[in-house]
Amino acid sequence: MKINDLISMCLQNLLRRKSRTLLTMLGVVIGCCSIVIMVSIGIGMNESQQKMLSEMGDLTLITVRQRGTSAKSAKLNASTVAQFRRMDGVVLAAPRLEAGRISFKLYGGKDGRYQTEWSTIIGMNQEDTAKLGYQLIDGSFPNGKEGNAVLVGQYFAYAFADTKRPEGHNTIDIWGQDTNGSAPDPYFKVLETPITLEATIESSGKKLTDTCQPTGILKEDYSKGEETYQGIIMDLDALQNLMARVDRESGRKVEKEPVYSSVLVKVSGINQVAVVEEQIKELGFSTDSMESIRKPMEKEAQQKQMMFGGLGAIALLVAALGITNTMIMSISERTKEIGIMKSLGCYVRDIRTMFLMEAGAIGFLGGVTGSILSALVSVIMNLAAAKDKLNGLGSVLPILTEQGNRLSVIPPWLVLFAIVFSVMIGLGSGYYPANKAVQIPALEAIKQG
Repeated sequence: MKINDLISMCLQNLLRRKSRTLLTMLGVVIGCCSIVIMVSIGIGMNESQQKMLSEMGDLTLITVRQRGTSAKSAKLNASTVAQFRRMDGVVLAAPRLEAGRISFKLYGGKDGRYQTEWSTIIGMNQEDTAKLGYQLIDGSFPNGKEGNAVLVGQYFAYAFADTKRPEGHNTIDIWGQDTNGSAPDPYFKVLETPITLEATIESSGKKLTDTCQPTGILKEDYSKGEETYQGIIMDLDALQNLMARVDRESGRKVEKEPVYSSVLVKVSGINQVAVVEEQIKELGFSTDSMESIRKPMEKEAQQKQMMFGGLGAIALLVAALGITNTMIMSISERTKEIGIMKSLGCYVRDIRTMFLMEAGAIGFLGGVTGSILSALVSVIMNLAAAKDKLNGLGSVLPILTEQGNRLSVIPPWLVLFAIVFSVMIGLGSGYYPANKAVQIPALEAIKQG
């Protein structure tokens, strides 16, 4: 028989008993819908967790530090940074130098009126700050032409005290609120005020100074470092030279190859984090990233997805019994038809194919209908979960497309899987009835009819 004839007979047989076909297909629809909705909820949970973690910090960022200070400990120097950059999956390796071992006093304003001794000073390559995802709330990143250009933390200006005000009333409460509900203005405009760094040599009392000009104010982000709060990020070479001057004046040995305080390694994707971290640890360094938090949460989400999907699969397996029952009843009713087909010389494989096509068609139609119904249910669930944000038709699309805020997420692969799985369930359920049909002798089948 030609394939067109088989398809035509398949449709005729399904339409012959419309009510039974629809009821059998309904079981597949419910099972398919259960799988898609259950798994989509698990995907939505995973998406929400990813968004929560990304708000806590960059998921693709690894902070590398030395494990010890002994002579045998691996050193974070220029050659090590170059080694990091050659690793597969590494997009950027940015060295960071902290001026923690040297105490600087900072001055701002006319005649150094505003002063502070509490500020984190970091040296970095200026072109790395934008690449690492540091965000500005005002100003701009240094363009590399100004040698004294720096970036300052969001609340840098609030660290300064006004020397012309009485003690106890010479600082601004950073969390104080003015009449507009926003933070009060600092004593000076930080982007318009040069900042002087002063280090005092304890042995001689000599003072070494350097002046810098803030060009941008960073948004606070502790995943990047404390410097985004009340600190300074200056050019790496400039800070190295300043610290070398202080060391020489203090009589300390100046290192020929500076050892960095830490290195920020950015990888191409979250799947590369664990691999790169392991390679770095093998070199003798300690690492810190969001992977230690993300991995357990991802595993938990996957377990919930499997559990939800398993519950949906049970419903689909119950539907499979309905398909088997329908096909067996169909064979009982069409015994004479089977006998006539065999008598006319119809191949056994064609009879088997016809019954398998009927079972597969029920699975396919149920899968498609179930996927469409799942999409509608998903939309209703997401709109109901975000009813507070629902303000007219214009707000519907953002609610349904905004990642991290959706209760149910149905990716294309899940729809395809549901349809294919439904077809496979149908074919599997129809295999036994189809085999039973071809085993009926032609003469006996005609007599029974």
